[in-house]
Amino acid sequence: MPNKKIPYGRQSISRADISEVVKVLKSDWLTQGPKVSEFEKALASYVGVKYAVAVTNGTAALHLAYLAAGLSKGDEVIVTPNTFASVVNMLVILGVKPVFCDIRLDTYNLDESKIEALITKRTKAIAPLHFAGQAAEMDKIKKIAGKNKLTVIEDACHGLGGKYRGRKIGSLADMGILSFHPVKPITTGEGGAILTDNYEYYKKLVRLRSHGITKDKQGKNVMTELGYNYRLTDIQAALGLSQLARLDKFAKKRRQVAKWYQEELKDFQEIILPLELPGNRSAWHLYVIRVKKSTDRDKLMAHLIKHGVGANFHYPAVYAHPYYRQRGFRNFKLKNEDLYRQSCLTLPCQTKLTKAEIIYIKKVIKKYYEKLY
Repeated sequence: MPNKKIPYGRQSISRADISEVVKVLKSDWLTQGPKVSEFEKALASYVGVKYAVAVTNGTAALHLAYLAAGLSKGDEVIVTPNTFASVVNMLVILGVKPVFCDIRLDTYNLDESKIEALITKRTKAIAPLHFAGQAAEMDKIKKIAGKNKLTVIEDACHGLGGKYRGRKIGSLADMGILSFHPVKPITTGEGGAILTDNYEYYKKLVRLRSHGITKDKQGKNVMTELGYNYRLTDIQAALGLSQLARLDKFAKKRRQVAKWYQEELKDFQEIILPLELPGNRSAWHLYVIRVKKSTDRDKLMAHLIKHGVGANFHYPAVYAHPYYRQRGFRNFKLKNEDLYRQSCLTLPCQTKLTKAEIIYIKKVIKKYYEKLY
């Protein structure tokens, strides 16, 4: 038993991070100051896009991206069910119908081969998630989108620091969404961003972030549309800048953790390990295994937690949440997604994990299966 519990996710805060935040606290600007712009420029440069718009959290980023894309009541958007509820919630808030596409059973990403059958006259966008940090098949998805004149909004919240065919995740669509929650690749406490190369999207996102207010020709603040207060603070931006400087180191450590898991768990016949497809360089935000017998999942999870291992569950299908079951998805099923959600189990994957802890997790899993035979 380790001296302390092993969390599934955990932030890494350095003295440099703290120092940068303290500098802002001692400055004249706690919010709406220069650090936000500095963070946005650094973020855009790292990912390889023209613009980044920092906001209060990933959910706000989704909301504004959907608005910038012109989504409105009666529209349809093709989404993965294997995601956090906010991805779909922000569509529903706008009166947009989510159209769930089944997932692949190798990467657990949206299955691009099943998209075209779901497109109707009302379809306006595709919103793929790069699950666990591995990119969806974006070349194929964008080809389908181009053919049908659809906007692509990539949920890159898991993927910052990862690559797809040599390009940074977050730069692969019309807009990319990031979250800076503490378990994500970098953190600002709470926070998010929208990435884009489209100037019109960028200007609209900036307006919507701050009450729909912009400068007129005389330099006066004028409200031109209904917006929100989704502004990130300079305090958070300072932390984000410091974290961004260490992102590649974080990504390298996560890849090491994934490698340790592959080495230590490869001989277990009872579980299926995640894989990385050619052309992908996963950010390894999550390390998700699947049990071959779904009846083992909850028992193994309870066993791990009992022994100090922060096992988790990513994700219940969005359509399986009680809220969505009561609102049009009562009997809705998708073959692969339902198989996945009954068998998936998230093991700890964060930058402070040691090989000794991975070996301990292996022993805990081994002990569980030894008790069965």
